[in-house]
Amino acid sequence: MSTILAKLPIEMREDLKAPLGPIYTDTDELLAEAGDPIVAVGDIVTYHLLEADRRPDIAIVDGKTKRERVEREVLDAIDGFDDRIDVVNPQSTITDDLLEALASAVGRSASTVIVVDGEEDLAAIPAVLAVPEGGSIVYGQPDEGMVLVSISDETRARCRDLLERMESDYERIAEILAP
Repeated sequence: MSTILAKLPIEMREDLKAPLGPIYTDTDELLAEAGDPIVAVGDIVTYHLLEADRRPDIAIVDGKTKRERVEREVLDAIDGFDDRIDVVNPQSTITDDLLEALASAVGRSASTVIVVDGEEDLAAIPAVLAVPEGGSIVYGQPDEGMVLVSISDETRARCRDLLERMESDYERIAEILAP
C-alpha cells in the first residue's frame, strides 16, 4: 500500500505553471542541450524522445495526456525499456511508491520505465532531487512544448521549496531520495 508523502494544495497550482527550465518544440535541439542521465516525465515527452532515437534512462508514464488515454502507437513505443516498475500515485500527489521507484531507477544501468496507476504530473519535482548533477529532467508544458530542467543547486532549491510548501512529509521524501 502506497503512502501519500506530498499533496498539492489548490492554492499552489498557479506556482507550478511556471516552467522549471526552457521550453523546446524541437526534440533535437532539446537533446543537444540535455545532460546525462535523462528522465522523461510523461507519455508524449517520452514518445518524442524515442522518436528522436534517444531512449530516456528513466521514463515516468501514466498512459494519459491531458487526462485522456494516449494513442496506441505511443503506448507501443514506450513498451521497449529494459526494466519496468509499476507504482500507485493518485492525482495531485507524490507517494512513497513513486519515490522509491525513482530512487531505485536512478541507480540502475538499464533503462527503466515507471508506469503509474494514477497520475505522474508532479514527478518532475522529486526527480530533480533524485537525479545527479549534470542530468536532465524533461516534462511536457501543455500546449507549449517540452521543458528541459538541468540539474543544478538552483533547480534543486526551487523543487525543495515547492515540496516543502506542499502538504508534505519533506523529511521522509528527502530520506527516500538521498543517494
